[in-house]
Amino acid sequence: MTNEFGKGYSSTRLKYIRRFYEVSTKCPSLTDELTYTHYCELIWFEDYNKINYYIKISVKQNLSVRELRTKIKNKEYERLDDRTKNKLIFNNEDNNIKDFIKHPIIIKNKNNYEEISEKILKQLILEDISSFMKELGNGFCYIDSEYKIKLGERYNYIDLLLYNIEFNCYVVIELKVTELKSEYIGQIQKYMNYIDINIRRINQEKTIGIIICKKDNHYVIEYASDERIYQTTYKLVKV
Repeated sequence: MTNEFGKGYSSTRLKYIRRFYEVSTKCPSLTDELTYTHYCELIWFEDYNKINYYIKISVKQNLSVRELRTKIKNKEYERLDDRTKNKLIFNNEDNNIKDFIKHPIIIKNKNNYEEISEKILKQLILEDISSFMKELGNGFCYIDSEYKIKLGERYNYIDLLLYNIEFNCYVVIELKVTELKSEYIGQIQKYMNYIDINIRRINQEKTIGIIICKKDNHYVIEYASDERIYQTTYKLVKV
C-alpha cells in the first residue's frame, strides 16, 4: 500500500482503519462533526452502545477531545442507569432532568478532607461549581447558596438554588452527609413549594428537587409522593 498510495500506512494505522470500519457497521451515530482524534478515543471500546453514547454527547455538547477524555476517565457512561442509557442512545423517549444526573456525583476534594460536614461539602462544590453542574447534566445555571426563604415566622436556607434553562425550571439542591432519610423528602418538598408559589412565573415549569446524600435509600425514594424529587449520591475524589 505504501508503494501504491504513499506514506501513512503503518501497521498501527491499518489497525485503526480496520477497527474504525468495524465500529462504523455497528454505530449508526457516526458523524463527520467529530474529528478523527475523537474517534481514536472511542473505537476500542467493546460496548458499541457506549461508543454511541459518547458520540452523541460529544456532538450535542460540542466537546473537545480533552473534555471527552475527562468524561471517559470519570466513567460518565457507567454512572447512568440502563433505562437512561437506552433513552439517550436510541432517542426512544423524551428526556428529563433525571436522565442526566450521574450516580454518583463526583465532587473534587481539593483539600483532602477526611471528615466531611454538609458545610464542607457545600464549600467543595462552590469551589468548582461549573464541574458540579456538569455532573448534574446540561443547562444548569447557578443562582445562590444558602438561599433564604421565610416559612411562617422562621427563616430557612436552601443549600443550593439553580435554574435549568433547557427544562425551564428552578432546581432546589439539598446536601446530606448521611443516608437518605424520609424527613429529607418533606424538607425539600417545602422548599420546592415555596419557590413555586413565591418565585416561579406562570410560563415556567414546576420546581424540581435533587437530594444528594452519602448513601442511597431506595425504600424512601420509592415511596416518595412527589415524582419531581430525585436522589443521588456523591463521591469525593482527591485532586
